[in-house]
Amino acid sequence: MLPLLRRTAVLALTLTASVASAAGDSQITLRNHSSWVLHELYLSPVDEEEWGPDQLGSEVIDTNGEFLLTDVPCEVYDVRLVDEDGDACVLEAVALCNHDASWDIRDDDLLGCQAETDE
Repeated sequence: MLPLLRRTAVLALTLTASVASAAGDSQITLRNHSSWVLHELYLSPVDEEEWGPDQLGSEVIDTNGEFLLTDVPCEVYDVRLVDEDGDACVLEAVALCNHDASWDIRDDDLLGCQAETDE
């Protein structure tokens, strides 16, 4: 279970991407290798104080499942993940400016976010 979390690292998720040759929209595959089903995913440009819409909509990212996030404008975002219990993890200043990128979300990523909050 993940309590409301705040992460100040640039990126806690493992991000593997090809370098984009020009600015534009990104396509990102999220792979959930954690023990928690992810129910919500929000993005917010770092200079704004409101979360955008839930990028998962009615879908979830099951354990060992994946989700394709498309048409993400090239920008730096805060990312909010919410698990099956409603617990959230916020990753700050994540650069989403790569085409055909993938994120592998693991327990260590989410637990690291939790440990930072518990300090």
